[in-house]
Amino acid sequence: MTKVVGVSFKEVGKIYWFSPNNLTIEKNDNVVVETIRGMELGLVVQPITDIEESNIEHELKPVLRVATKQDLKTYQNNIEKAKTALKQCKRVIEQHQLEMKLLDCEYTLDRQKIIIYYNAEGRVDFRELLKDLAALFKVRIELRQVGPREGAKFIGGIGSCGQIVCCKRHLREFDLVTMRMAKEQGMTLSSSKIAGLCGKLMCCIGYENPIYQEVRSRIPLVGDVVKTPTGCNCKVVSVDYLREVIRVENKDKVEVWAAEELEKIESHYEEENPDDLTDDVIENGNDS
Repeated sequence: MTKVVGVSFKEVGKIYWFSPNNLTIEKNDNVVVETIRGMELGLVVQPITDIEESNIEHELKPVLRVATKQDLKTYQNNIEKAKTALKQCKRVIEQHQLEMKLLDCEYTLDRQKIIIYYNAEGRVDFRELLKDLAALFKVRIELRQVGPREGAKFIGGIGSCGQIVCCKRHLREFDLVTMRMAKEQGMTLSSSKIAGLCGKLMCCIGYENPIYQEVRSRIPLVGDVVKTPTGCNCKVVSVDYLREVIRVENKDKVEVWAAEELEKIESHYEEENPDDLTDDVIENGNDS
């Protein structure tokens, strides 16, 4: 077993493991650590704990120290300095007429490097941009391209549910969300119904998937043949998973039954489509 402490560098960011280095560290302490980007200040979100060495993906770097008042002051100054730098970056990018959307920038604690985050549809030739930025800030420059989901996490916003988007509010890491999950939940496969602000499948589809999987394992599904309490063998035409209500086709009419009242006679198996395993949103023009 190895002692580790969990540190995050964003308010709702990924948790990284560090060695406590025999220091007395408590949850919610600010600590100074050395990362591949440079010296940074992070927040302890998981106190010192023992974990299996097999669960450690990389060599543990030590916590250098619990943050001092001077470290915290420098960190706050860096935040203000980064706001000014962001405006300057935007002007330089506009001068170069590059197809990239600037999201944020930040200094390392020792101000030896500035990291600039951006969104772009494809690859961007920013060699000349780097030269101008290096001359402007006189520090090392790191341009980091992030995907649509990460971009939405930087910007934030209000989701279709009326709440602040999950990636900004509580989601530290993105889990797998697939089109198959949306189909199995009976969702309308329209971008306005299943896409988040990032243009990808909504993360909440993944949260709810285990519930739908459990319900689907014990009730008839669309295409199944069932026996109703009246003794008729009918085909299932729609399913309300949350209320567990089944609609079946009986000759020229549709009947509604509780799932527990029906006996499954024959199952209908749908062949898996490779597209079901992607997070791309299907545009079908039907928003109703």
